[in-house]
Amino acid sequence: MPQFIDRHTLDFLLFDVLNVENILGKGRYEDHEVESISSVMDLAQKIAENDLWTHAEKSDVEEPYLDGDQVKIVPEAIAGLRVMRDAGFFAAHCDYELGGMQLPVVVTHACNGMLKGANIGTQSYMGLTRSAANALNAHASDDIKQRYMMPMLEGRFFGTMCLSEPDVGSSLADIRTQAIPQDDGNYSIVGNKMWISGGDHEAAENIVHLVLARTPDASPGVKGLSLFAVPKFKVKDDGSLGDTNGVVVAGVNHKMGYRGTSNCLLSFGEKEPAIGQLVGELGRGLFAMFLMMNEARISVGIGAAMLANVAYRIAVDYAKERKQGRPLADPDPMKSPVPIIEHPDVRRMLLKQKAFSEGAIALCLYAGMLVDYETLAGDKEERQHYSDLLDVLTPVVKAWPTEFGLEANKLAIQVLGGYGYARDFPVERLYRDNRLNSIHEGTNGIQALDLLGRKLVMNDGRGLTALAKEIRNSIDELRGEAKVQSYSDTLLFLLKKLEVRAQETSSLLAQGERVAALANASPYLNAFGHMVIGWLWLQQAVQALKALNSLEEGDEASFMRGKVSACRYFFEYELPEAEVWLQVSTNSPDVLVNLSEADF
Repeated sequence: MPQFIDRHTLDFLLFDVLNVENILGKGRYEDHEVESISSVMDLAQKIAENDLWTHAEKSDVEEPYLDGDQVKIVPEAIAGLRVMRDAGFFAAHCDYELGGMQLPVVVTHACNGMLKGANIGTQSYMGLTRSAANALNAHASDDIKQRYMMPMLEGRFFGTMCLSEPDVGSSLADIRTQAIPQDDGNYSIVGNKMWISGGDHEAAENIVHLVLARTPDASPGVKGLSLFAVPKFKVKDDGSLGDTNGVVVAGVNHKMGYRGTSNCLLSFGEKEPAIGQLVGELGRGLFAMFLMMNEARISVGIGAAMLANVAYRIAVDYAKERKQGRPLADPDPMKSPVPIIEHPDVRRMLLKQKAFSEGAIALCLYAGMLVDYETLAGDKEERQHYSDLLDVLTPVVKAWPTEFGLEANKLAIQVLGGYGYARDFPVERLYRDNRLNSIHEGTNGIQALDLLGRKLVMNDGRGLTALAKEIRNSIDELRGEAKVQSYSDTLLFLLKKLEVRAQETSSLLAQGERVAALANASPYLNAFGHMVIGWLWLQQAVQALKALNSLEEGDEASFMRGKVSACRYFFEYELPEAEVWLQVSTNSPDVLVNLSEADF
């Protein structure tokens, strides 16, 4: 079996770049040390390789299907979920009293990344359940927690998030599902939800749907939305299952990727009442759901990064073995063909994949580390600093890996040529799986609007100030590192231009000029993300250069040189595009808005 999980890079990022040992043995993580973290990582890698990767192709080919009133999935997926449950990964991030391991969030992301990279279709059932359980833990009553959340963390009940409707995608203000109050304090849920991942299957005893709906007297828009826990089967006071609860699968969507994850159209309250319980406060449903959505967005990011990285590693192995053509410097047709990895353009494609996928992994793990720093913060000011950093980076963590990770997947197919386009190799499946990630949990266009129109300007730009401070401080620490000095200067120059653009946006928004401010948000997000990735690559290169000073020639030295080369490639070949995107983001949006529909 090829070593498709890049454990070496994960360890390098955790222990050499992010210095995860600095948070171990402290506060919530006082019982953890490097050895315990490594053991959990070993377990996740073993499950990824032995219990998930082995049926990824089958889950893709044999899609979930509706058999009567239940969706069926391949038995290997059910077995894989059972293995993850028995290993404790459903609750690994939780407190001990909830059955968890109290793992640092950054380690949880690393483990999830390995599982997602191996088989994102199967892992998604667990990922959705964990996010739903976290939302219940933060906002639900004790009764709901005991009735629904605890079985979810045990891996017996699974969870979903039900936002979209047949005519409502990301525009949540238009949700029409009704929640009608009942005499016993519960609510009757009536409506249809579309694109519900994990909406039905046979891997769980029960499925708890977290449904956004509005009460009859609710105000219009998102302020009128409330969140309700609606189980597939009613749960009695003693925890045993009761009758069905009016949640019916109206259809199964057939997708380009993520085929192992069932995706359903659900009908609530059509044939029998669908009874739900209020989670949190009336009219605060979106607030409660945002915890789940933000976690899901970071989860989407690490999934996209790992799908790209797995494809990259397959492409590297192929390029080393596939012989075709002769060197540019010696094209003699009488000589034997050489491995295609010797061709400069193939190396360009491989380096691009490496720079994008490993940079994306670094971004997602850094975001996890920020959550851990926030958890361990000693005072309110420090906690606010890390919260501000997370606020400004969350849309980037979701959008950048899904946009540029997909580009890496595309290049993996290109490296394999015709074989990449065929099912002989898994790179075409990995591409299809990753294509969804720029769409769900808020499209990348929405993330761009969130970044430029909200996160960078709210609280007087406090989030951007916090990030700029982190970047400038780390670059100050690199003074004297001659091999990266020019890259540091480039990064600071770009950061300043991004700050100016954010200030201009804030001014336009204050004047009510929303179209002029936000119409070009997507190229700005691309530029902003490239700047952050460049910063993270700079940190990796410095650590690699330090290691090379004491390493003899061998695999470890090659690994470290690879990091330095990927950083060089990113700064010299990719980061220059950021200035172009930034310039585009200042263009007049006339060409986008001042034409009629007929002109298209």
